[in-house]
Amino acid sequence: MEIQSIKNRFGIIGNSPALNHALNTAIQVANTDLSVLIVGESGVGKEAFSNIIHALSSRKHNPFIAVNCGAIPEGTIDSELFGHEKGSFTGAVDSRKGYFETVSGGTIFLDEIGEMPLGTQARLLRVLETGEFIRVGSSKVQKTDVRVIAATNRDLLEYTQQGKFREDLYYRLSTVPIRVPSLRDRPDDIPLLFRKFASDFSEKYKTQSVQLDTAAQQLLVSYTWPGNVRELKNIAEQVSVLSTDKLITAEVFQRFLPQREGSRSLALMPTHNGNSATTDFSTERDILYKLFFDLKKDMNDLKQMIFDVAQHQGYPTANASENLLPVYNNAPEPVVTSTPYNASTPILIQSNEPHEEVEETLQLAEREKEFITKALKKHKSRRRDAANELGISERTLYRKIKEYGIKE
Repeated sequence: MEIQSIKNRFGIIGNSPALNHALNTAIQVANTDLSVLIVGESGVGKEAFSNIIHALSSRKHNPFIAVNCGAIPEGTIDSELFGHEKGSFTGAVDSRKGYFETVSGGTIFLDEIGEMPLGTQARLLRVLETGEFIRVGSSKVQKTDVRVIAATNRDLLEYTQQGKFREDLYYRLSTVPIRVPSLRDRPDDIPLLFRKFASDFSEKYKTQSVQLDTAAQQLLVSYTWPGNVRELKNIAEQVSVLSTDKLITAEVFQRFLPQREGSRSLALMPTHNGNSATTDFSTERDILYKLFFDLKKDMNDLKQMIFDVAQHQGYPTANASENLLPVYNNAPEPVVTSTPYNASTPILIQSNEPHEEVEETLQLAEREKEFITKALKKHKSRRRDAANELGISERTLYRKIKEYGIKE
């Protein structure tokens, strides 16, 4: 069957190789009774693939039902899938058929299969291997002829290693795996999808269809779309309904994109020429690098502050460019070694006495507290004057006084 006709029939938009491969696999496996495991991130359209497989199979005139395993409470999922007998549990006032009984001859789509309890997984495995099941509260074995299509956005193989998913069921379900690509893996399809959604919403709400300018289109493609097609459709609807101008700029489009702290979302940042540019912390590593850089800058500022104060007070110091802090000793005319300072490395201090060495570990907090105390004492607790001498703001000084518990 022609793949383009399948796309037109089921509303599949896009021409990426990964998408076409997934569709070809679904078409080839549709007319068999093999179990299929559809894998993909949330919002990529896994249920659409289950509909394609059922519609192209010999079971297409028989029932099809989609069951979200994550939405059914653990205590009732066995009853939902396999049925129960009257009085089998509290509230079971009548006997009830389960999905595997009512859909016999058709197809059952088990979405979020990774959320299925282990006990239910054992029952499902028996259905897949023998076509047999038992209602809750019954001892009678019943037969069913159901094709099972499962879907997950989890790594089921990792779940098997963690004991959250049965390994035998995993291999039984994944006879034919189909991986549906995320929008990040098919960037050329994103503008096509947005235009289709915008056109649909303009028709729905009887308005002019929105269009994106060049910068907004670049932002559209650069955004990572963690919610995939579902998120893109929601954004397209918001833009269609809430935007007053129908030509959308990047600045306007940015307002509709959620800002996820610590995630891979985009943010518009001003450049030197006043225009907007996008900055993408594409990995957690980039964020950590920025945090380390800021921390290093704060440490250097603190060292420079202590160096300046020590120099002002007349203490002997090393050159600030060597990252040294002032070193004190009661011995006359102390001499500081020229070894670059490291917060975790002791500093050797030599006195004029031959062969006498004193090893002292410097603590930045203690030295900072000492300088603040001396500055306050010198200026008779006048914080503004003390802050000016220390080279810090009065607000920072107040915070440091509280932090170190300094009595004025």
